[in-house]
Amino acid sequence: MFGFRPDGRRVKDIDPIVQITPYLMPMRCDAQVFLDHEIEYETLMRYIAKKAREGVKITFMDIIIAAFVRGVSQVPEINRFIMNKQFYNRKELTVSFTLLLNTPDGSIKENAVKIFFDPSDTIYDVSARCQQKIANNRDPEEGSFVIKLASALLKIPGLATTVVGLVKLLDRYGLCPKALIDELPFHTSMFITNNASIGLMKVYHHIYNFGNTSMFIGMGKSNRYNTVDAQGNPIRKCTLPIGITADERVCGGATYARFFAVMNKHLKNPELLEVEPEQVLYNNGVEYHVPKPEGVFVPGAKEEAVQA
Repeated sequence: MFGFRPDGRRVKDIDPIVQITPYLMPMRCDAQVFLDHEIEYETLMRYIAKKAREGVKITFMDIIIAAFVRGVSQVPEINRFIMNKQFYNRKELTVSFTLLLNTPDGSIKENAVKIFFDPSDTIYDVSARCQQKIANNRDPEEGSFVIKLASALLKIPGLATTVVGLVKLLDRYGLCPKALIDELPFHTSMFITNNASIGLMKVYHHIYNFGNTSMFIGMGKSNRYNTVDAQGNPIRKCTLPIGITADERVCGGATYARFFAVMNKHLKNPELLEVEPEQVLYNNGVEYHVPKPEGVFVPGAKEEAVQA
């Protein structure tokens, strides 16, 4: 309330053209824009294989999340959200996704998780955080906070509608408890879905009106096709398609372009993600840090050393 939230700090100095957009498009579903990107599959596959030979497990999703984290570290304006027509700088960097549970009978059951990242995280940090979170939330017998909450609400008719409505009301005015926001996967910097893991094509996923996420990335299964090179010779290519849905109200198109340029640079050169960025940029008044995961190799060189 009054510009202070557990997960954000009010932004006041914004371009008027950007600032007026929430009044023209009050909900995130009004302001969804869809972007398409093709990642070079062979580049990432060779990198993953190289790391495997070194004894380090890296996945495609690890690389995409790491590239997103690196992008936010250089273009922090992306890590904003809009609530009640007001702009907020997010006080954390998080990524949410849904994973399948290891059910004994093979039935399909899901869990939604959220991971907190430090903007200086390397690909090794990102991978370690993801692996630990997945390992801790795949057991159907354990039951995460999200599963337990949903199960409890659905036992009594009408309770889910009442509680969800109350949470949305409290969230609108910045009164939702931090402990609850920390557990809910819909309050996040970015939501990602890995359709490739289940053999589906990419999707342009909707952005939830519940919560405050401003970006959704949908990975699809690899796409193989024939094309020609610069000399006109026929070649066979393979790409990893991703669909991106973003809240266009968060910042101007030029800012989004800068962010995706940083992200794309690191997707083309994943080795750059092995070292911390030379400098981390933050939005005004919201510098945040997350302790590094234990037992992870962190090289001492900076990004410029790799580029050199």
